[in-house]
Amino acid sequence: VQLQASGGGLVQAGGCLRLSCAASGRTFSSYDVAWFRQAPGKEREFVARISGSGGRTNYADSVKGRFTISKDSAQRTVYLQMNSLKPEDTAVYYCGRTPRGNSDTYYYRRELYDFWGQGTLVTVSS
Repeated sequence: VQLQASGGGLVQAGGCLRLSCAASGRTFSSYDVAWFRQAPGKEREFVARISGSGGRTNYADSVKGRFTISKDSAQRTVYLQMNSLKPEDTAVYYCGRTPRGNSDTYYYRRELYDFWGQGTLVTVSS
């Protein structure tokens, strides 16, 4: 499945954005999907993950209560709803996928995800 990330942009602190990760080819039902982000000069870090069934989600502590990951009923798009954005959320956001069940335990490990979309830039101004 190919991944296409979109929805980034410039927003003021306290604002919101919704990112989308669209699948072409197979649906996301066969994959766990995660969002990671990479700020300038920093490592790519885990943000959120949703299981292939959609029944389990995980979040980084830094975004809990502010971000929500979900997928549509057709299993072709994974969303990341980002509320109460902060300047430290500024980064390029990437969606990645791994075979369903592969990330049940170590969902935060970047190396588990074997295919990535191209990234979308989120800039939060103070």
